[in-house]
Amino acid sequence: MKKWLVNRTNPEYIDYISRIASVSSAFAQVLINRGIKTPDHIYAFLNPAIDRLSDPFELPHIKIAIDRIREAKKNGERILVHGDYDADGVTATAIMVEGLKKIGIDVQYFIPNRIAHGYGFGSAGIEKAKEVDSKLIITVDCGITSFDAVSTANSLGIDVIITDHHEPAKKAIGNGQEAIGEYELPDALAIVNPKLLTHNSELSNLSGAGVAFKLVTALFENNIDDVYELLDLAAIGTAADVVPVIGDNRIIIKEGIKLIQSGERVGIRALKDASGIRSDFFKTSFLYYILIPRINAAGRMSDANDVVRLLTTKSEAESGELSKWLHDLNSKRQEVEESVYKEALEMLQKFGIQNSKLKDGGAIVLASEGWHHGVVGIVASRIAEQYYRPTFILSIENGVAKGSARSIPPFDIYHGLTLCNGILKGFGGHKQAAGLSLSSGDIEKFRTAISEIVMSTLSDHDFVPVLNIDAAVNMSDISTGLIDEITRLEPFGYGNEEPLFGARGLEVIQPRIVGNNHLKMRLRQNGRRIDSIGFDFGGLLNVVEDNALIDAVFLPIINEWDGGRYVQLNLKAIRPAT
Repeated sequence: MKKWLVNRTNPEYIDYISRIASVSSAFAQVLINRGIKTPDHIYAFLNPAIDRLSDPFELPHIKIAIDRIREAKKNGERILVHGDYDADGVTATAIMVEGLKKIGIDVQYFIPNRIAHGYGFGSAGIEKAKEVDSKLIITVDCGITSFDAVSTANSLGIDVIITDHHEPAKKAIGNGQEAIGEYELPDALAIVNPKLLTHNSELSNLSGAGVAFKLVTALFENNIDDVYELLDLAAIGTAADVVPVIGDNRIIIKEGIKLIQSGERVGIRALKDASGIRSDFFKTSFLYYILIPRINAAGRMSDANDVVRLLTTKSEAESGELSKWLHDLNSKRQEVEESVYKEALEMLQKFGIQNSKLKDGGAIVLASEGWHHGVVGIVASRIAEQYYRPTFILSIENGVAKGSARSIPPFDIYHGLTLCNGILKGFGGHKQAAGLSLSSGDIEKFRTAISEIVMSTLSDHDFVPVLNIDAAVNMSDISTGLIDEITRLEPFGYGNEEPLFGARGLEVIQPRIVGNNHLKMRLRQNGRRIDSIGFDFGGLLNVVEDNALIDAVFLPIINEWDGGRYVQLNLKAIRPAT
């Protein structure tokens, strides 16, 4: 059960923001909750424009990287772009490949295979560079902790430019402590990573695709017109990597969606067709729930090199064939994922974990032989959300357990793994998601250690999920005008979620189940009636008998049906009136 938490602000301040922004009081509260409180900030946030993108030359080492790329062009060198197998990695690869080709560079690319090569820049990438006779490797979305690979490349006379956005390794200063602000870095020619910035910047939250886009933009002397066509790829990578949809990321996604909508890129147009998306209609949610899972399917279940081919091809026939392959592969991924998820749930029951209560500590660590490496991350996400605990799902093979971790907002899972470094063979990632490997014989030791870290870091209330409600409203506050204001917050995503509103004492009228277990009813307050629907809320029908009073959390939307447009509440949570 989630704790409902309503954001509240001094009414006089809400009135002030409402006046200066010319918006409703309810929407003013939404802006305040997002820290958007000055006229300039309000205008910039509600009007994200391409000319407000940050200067790419702010990024560390970017001038060194640009100079080396131009030297490669002058000398007729071949460049190898080394990517990663997830959606952020393949789009970053496609961006870099197209950008380099556009200035006349001979370029090849390599995406490691999840099963055969594992994550990141390693020996397979160096072998590929030798095979294609490249003396310059540019990594995208990886490389920041690839110490051995960079050292090997240097010994072979191969320069390495790292472009990445993952956390660098911090220097140890003894007794398990770390030197704040000091990092252990590979000996690469240049390391273009916003995590190395020493000041706050709009660039700090870039995805791997975002960093690649910035490097290509810098290569074209920051002339956005020359690289605008790459924003569809940057938007996919940015959305896929769950980075905050604010600042540059917000602009990238908004502009990129325009290109995806218009079908400018052959491969993306074909993928939309294969996924059943109408050519004349595209919503941001399609990006998250339809396109990105299909792009990720290749890296999870097969080989992602062909995804780069899809994203860069000019051939209608080739793109159609590859899109169908991805669509079918995603269906297979869903089947495998569901099988592993059910096995993981059965294992949880054996551990005595029921109703989100853990008897053995603050973390869930599950491991088994035969679990497909490509789906353990998704399974970890589902279990972390269901049980609201940091979750580690590991697949055991030949005495080594490899897998993925997903966290809950209060716990920095990457930092937690640094404290287990002596147990692990390797790890990397972010505050909320990571990958790791360890000896299968150390799983129990790791389970104990990470659970102790979680329990010592968090308090009891951190284990209670919170439903953050942007504003308390009455039915009279809900209008098409408010909905129009909400659309100005798009694109939504991590760090800029859809706003939620709460209302108390709503009378239920004619509750019924429609479609596939959806709860539909009208809600009335002070004579105002509004239609509502709760997707997959059918199990709550006993809570909402006719004429019962309930509290509800919802997103107001415009529902277009049978040629009409009307206000509807998209329910997110309900409970008996309090």
